[in-house]
Amino acid sequence: MLKKTLITFGVILTLLMSCTSEEKFVTTIASPNESNQIEFYLSDEGAPNYLVKHGNEIVIDTSAMSFDFKDQPPLKKGLKLIGYHINTVDETWEMPWGEQRDVKNNYNELVLELEEAEAPKRKFNIYFKTYDDGIGFRYEFLPQQGVDSLIITDEHTEFQLTEDHTTWWIPGDWDIYEHLYQTTKVSEIDALALRNHSNLSATYIPENAVNTPVTMRAANGVHLSFHEANLTDYAGMTLKVDTTTLKLTSALVGSEITGYKVKRALPFKTPWRTIQIADKATALIDSKLIVNLNEPNKLGDVSWFTPMKYVGIWWEMHTDKATWDYGMTMNEEGKWEDTGKAHGKHGATTENTKRYIDFAAANGFKGVLVEGWNTGWERWIGFDDREGVFDFVTPYPDYDLEEVVNYGREKGVEIIMHHETSATPRTYEKQLDTAFSVMKKYGIHSVKTGYVGPIIPAGEHHHGQWMVNHYRKVLEIGAANEAGINAHEPIKATGLRRTYPNAISREGLRGQEFNAWAADGGNPPEHLPIVAFTRMLAGPIDFTPGVFEISLPTKENNQINTTIAHQLALYVVIYSPIQMACDLPENYENQPALQFIRDVGVDWEQTIVLNGEIGDFVTIAREEKETGNWFVGGITDENERELTIDFSFLPEGKTFEAAIYTDGEGAHYKDNPTSISIESAEIKKGDSQTFKLAAGGGFAISLKVKK
Repeated sequence: MLKKTLITFGVILTLLMSCTSEEKFVTTIASPNESNQIEFYLSDEGAPNYLVKHGNEIVIDTSAMSFDFKDQPPLKKGLKLIGYHINTVDETWEMPWGEQRDVKNNYNELVLELEEAEAPKRKFNIYFKTYDDGIGFRYEFLPQQGVDSLIITDEHTEFQLTEDHTTWWIPGDWDIYEHLYQTTKVSEIDALALRNHSNLSATYIPENAVNTPVTMRAANGVHLSFHEANLTDYAGMTLKVDTTTLKLTSALVGSEITGYKVKRALPFKTPWRTIQIADKATALIDSKLIVNLNEPNKLGDVSWFTPMKYVGIWWEMHTDKATWDYGMTMNEEGKWEDTGKAHGKHGATTENTKRYIDFAAANGFKGVLVEGWNTGWERWIGFDDREGVFDFVTPYPDYDLEEVVNYGREKGVEIIMHHETSATPRTYEKQLDTAFSVMKKYGIHSVKTGYVGPIIPAGEHHHGQWMVNHYRKVLEIGAANEAGINAHEPIKATGLRRTYPNAISREGLRGQEFNAWAADGGNPPEHLPIVAFTRMLAGPIDFTPGVFEISLPTKENNQINTTIAHQLALYVVIYSPIQMACDLPENYENQPALQFIRDVGVDWEQTIVLNGEIGDFVTIAREEKETGNWFVGGITDENERELTIDFSFLPEGKTFEAAIYTDGEGAHYKDNPTSISIESAEIKKGDSQTFKLAAGGGFAISLKVKK
């Protein structure tokens, strides 16, 4: 037997050749510091398999890779190697906005060219990239003679786990990510038990699968988070769980209308399948694997969008002070009419918007979101005939868009547009050009979109290929009109903000509003210490923090399950380039703690994760761009604890004037959530301080450079 080994650029390629058997090979590609490795081989039957090592430990054991198609045989075995390419990249690129200014993109890449040994001899490439913070791989389908497109009925990418990891997961729902995270062993995952949740407007869980990112911790402390990057013209991926063999398998979101998962014209590449790998939980947040696996900025200069804090007509609807609808009726011609019988609780009025603009201007906030401004809210959810309900340009009689835009401009405050589609993307697409033209006319540079309810047409789902393409279309038309998109009820974030920086934020999790109306009592204190290590790994979150009236007096059975100090800390812990001060203006009156929300940044030079364990606590420090000021936020679960912060991250030779917001005497998320202490101090590099966090509590620190 002749054995040939090639070692170059961190790649080891071993070809095993024999005159009595088919040629086969084993290849290993390592990350730049060799901490992570992917080993790939073709079995005796020509079936592709891979495994992943971290250090000397196997973290993903031998796992198969295959596809099923309509009108074609599966691509599962019978493959042979016909070529390969090796590449190393070490570059740094700049985020126009983000958790940090500069992102290091350093990886080793191996591209394997495979072909079927027998007819029809389809060609198929696999791309592997190894980073020091994880790995990614994707598939490329090449041209086929006489075939112009492929219909994928199933993708079978396997992830064979090596043990029964502790896992933080939400079910593989095809329509919504707004489930509470469960903490179980892999063998205990039961997504089907979470079907038909009463608090969700749309939900479909067809099998025992989890949505991504899904994060796990091994017994030795190694952390793994499974996700995908660059989700383009493809179905979203859930991960089917075999609780006996501890195997995860890709399960694409489908369509009952088409009966398949993906249809693509040849040639095409799939999204990246990703695994972030870290020796400690905090390193998962440090990872930039997901954005690095996306293409560079296609939009160029996006300075028309400015990261900002905002307020808005939103929370008053969730607390029953106001409504989205005006109280109009639809006539026989399908037109909305003012019958003169409006109920008088409409929130989005011209005068109320001016009140919010005044509050924003007085406190240095640059945006005001207005929900419920346009006609159609009387029939926006719960009706099967929602097509055509919203028109996105016609305001209710008590709202003058031009007047509020001009008033805001005089005050230095921009209106944030709101487009709730009621999950009717066809209606929205018919009006996209008109709706965004109106925004451009008035100089509105950001919009919150929404997709509440089951998708119409029935049979399509929020996370299927059809909707993935819809969300992308909105992003592209928004970019053409200099508008950033903050999508709610969205498809998952997969790092496309690198390519399309106008993908400014999104919901995609169980948000603050669940605290106001969920029948189960809202989000528990552990919710956001889990989110920081799961959902936040995908990208920015519009969580809408900042509730000060914790008890929610208008909602008898609900309360925010945090302290005020915890709410302040979220402005640092949960990242978004737009951050809402979501409470009512009157609830911020005479509240000294509002000063932290006034001061805290939204766009960062760098980010340092100081400590954290999933579901327990996390502390993050961020340096604001341009000013050199730092902000620190720490939160805990239902357990009180002490955390010591070492300020060695501060620059040498500078003193900072610190405003320190901590849980006050007797603070507790249930019994005494509004107790807060505010102190001043001078802090410099090398100092350290221990903070006591109440149950459900937190702390926030503003560190301004002393002049």
